[in-house]
Amino acid sequence: MRTNLLTVNEFEAAARIIRVGGLVGIPTETVYGLGANGLNPLAVDRIFQAKGRPQDNPLILHIPESSWLERYCEDIPEAAWRLAKRFWPGPLTMILRRKPIVPDVVTAGLDTVGMRCPAHSMCRAIIQAAGVPVAAPSGNTSGKPSPTTAQHMLDDMEGKIDAVLDGGPCTVGVESTIIDLTCRPPRLLRPGGVPLEELQAVLGEVEVDPAVVRPLGDGEQPRAPGMKYRHYAPKAPVTVVRGDPMRSAQYILDHIADSYWEGVICFNEFAHWFEDHPVEQLGGSLDRFEHARRLFRALRAMDENGVKHIWAQCPDTAGMGLAVVNRLSKAAGFHIVDA
Repeated sequence: MRTNLLTVNEFEAAARIIRVGGLVGIPTETVYGLGANGLNPLAVDRIFQAKGRPQDNPLILHIPESSWLERYCEDIPEAAWRLAKRFWPGPLTMILRRKPIVPDVVTAGLDTVGMRCPAHSMCRAIIQAAGVPVAAPSGNTSGKPSPTTAQHMLDDMEGKIDAVLDGGPCTVGVESTIIDLTCRPPRLLRPGGVPLEELQAVLGEVEVDPAVVRPLGDGEQPRAPGMKYRHYAPKAPVTVVRGDPMRSAQYILDHIADSYWEGVICFNEFAHWFEDHPVEQLGGSLDRFEHARRLFRALRAMDENGVKHIWAQCPDTAGMGLAVVNRLSKAAGFHIVDA
């Protein structure tokens, strides 16, 4: 199979592929997604095959507007409508009770489903034209860094899917925030493009699931994508260094081997400290939104450089920092040191 690269003017062709059970790489504001007809179990199963994704890892259904929620969900709480009014279209996924129309393969057998209305106008146009909700996890090979450009998707999915629609680079750079609204208080399952503080401003109390900061234990079932398995990981092992930016940079400088095969992902201010190594810059030390935009690109660049070990500076957890810390921690298999 040859994977076609479609332009934005060919969104109706992408919608046709989805309607007939094919797979399409679709742009969103967060990362590129691997989209299929979310009501077609055979099409959804092809997502798992193409990605090499474990079947107990649930998917998210993408819809073009909040009015579609009632087609696929029941017992929708008032909080969902408040969140939709504030954050949709946007990088927020809500876990809600599903209706029987949603296939088990989408939800990993759970009685809940993740719902999102993406901000990328072309993504919504594809869903609207397809006339079905689109199941779309990140479009990478399972476990690898998520794709933030169409070329990243092609690198992973060439020959495995029907097409990729090029909608330009992703503006957020990390996956959507996932909040579970089936429990009280609502629970943050995955930090992402909507910071925790903004959710709290709308909902009041929000509980943070332990899996945000540690791996799931044996026997724990993930209620949302990205909770259980090693994710976002480049080929080389990653060591994350937490702490004051100056101290974390100094820790890396003190411990890095004198070898080109040791790479560094760091804040812009410290890039010149590591001139003898492959370096990817995350942005200024306080620009957490830029850290999110650049993170996956930096991890993929380290793969392209062929490094054998990666050192990564880590922001604090304020605002978008929590999402970056979460992704870096999972990329490192929670191999974290404190400077």
